[in-house]
Amino acid sequence: MVVHRDDTTTRMVDRYLMSYEGRVIAVRRHPALLLLPIASTVAALVLCAAVQITIGLVWIWLLWLVSLGYLLWNLAAWSMQFFLVTEHRVMVIRGVLNRDIAMMPMAKVDNIELKRSYTGRALGYGEFIIESAGQKQGLRRVRFVPYPEQLYLEVSSFVFGTVDAAPD
Repeated sequence: MVVHRDDTTTRMVDRYLMSYEGRVIAVRRHPALLLLPIASTVAALVLCAAVQITIGLVWIWLLWLVSLGYLLWNLAAWSMQFFLVTEHRVMVIRGVLNRDIAMMPMAKVDNIELKRSYTGRALGYGEFIIESAGQKQGLRRVRFVPYPEQLYLEVSSFVFGTVDAAPD
């Protein structure tokens, strides 16, 4: 079972639980989510250095500060995003300034599908597709899930009973 134990995470997640719920699984999304912001910040650094060396424009470093701000914003957003499973609900909590909580009751979950791209397999993340009988779903896709096989088995055991084998 994957459960965060630090006080900050506990306070951030526990405020969204009902009084009769216990937190069972609480994980942040996989850090691979930050690859694009990191790559864009490094590319902006190289571009700004090249422009300053060749043309001599000092103000070009403002572009790099914007890309650094983009990276820091995404890092803050990542640190506040959680995939949370209780005995009664599956939730995704996200947002820095505004909080967005997508939730589906366990009783409404009909199927859970695990998808892993080649990149996801290489880096260790997956995507859950959660289906329910209802037509409007507040929670359908959960991308960049860490420990995907382990979490798939644990969530499936809550929803459908014991699961014997990991998915392909």
